[in-house]
Amino acid sequence: MLKLYHQPISPNSRRVWIALIEKGLPFEMIVMNLDGDQFQPEFLAISPFHHIPALVDGDFSLVESQAILDYLEAKYPNPPLLPEEPKALGIVQMVRMATVNELAPAMSPLIGVMMGISAPEPEKMEAAKQKLAVVLQFFQRLLNGGHYFGGDRLSLADITAGVAVPWLPKLGMLLDDYPQIQAWCDRLQQRPAWQTTQATPEMLEQMKATMQARMAKTYK
Repeated sequence: MLKLYHQPISPNSRRVWIALIEKGLPFEMIVMNLDGDQFQPEFLAISPFHHIPALVDGDFSLVESQAILDYLEAKYPNPPLLPEEPKALGIVQMVRMATVNELAPAMSPLIGVMMGISAPEPEKMEAAKQKLAVVLQFFQRLLNGGHYFGGDRLSLADITAGVAVPWLPKLGMLLDDYPQIQAWCDRLQQRPAWQTTQATPEMLEQMKATMQARMAKTYK
């Protein structure tokens, strides 16, 4: 059986968790507390960079969420999470890369403030929101009235971006000017895989406390 080493708050982990559910694959979930358990020799043998998620399939292990998603799609192609039509596939891959390379870095300063591990700096926060606006405009154009990125079926683009974009209002980046993105977010939130994997407020508070304690120890 597949084994997923996972932290519920981690968007990277949640992507893989959602994909496993959407594909209907049986798996064992091993929750990592990230309180030092990621540095244990047993886990480092699977994930030498001590990152989550990590997936173990028999005697083969993978790290990096996008690599894991591609592996699952290749090995378990039904239901498909990648379109075959070239234009749709290009859109899906663009959204995946833009999420990782543009959206996530722009969100980082806002997440730091929300988690209480960095002080708000107005100039940095405004610059982050401007970068996010560029990404959201790009995503809105790519949705182009469709239900999902690349067509009418859920794809790896929706999974990759769909664990991040819905957090933006919590970070002070409202979606009022992006009605197609808001409708897309609402559509995703109605799917059982999103509801099953949604972090509770208690989980968020616990992760905040863990990160703040780690930062205090680092700068002590």
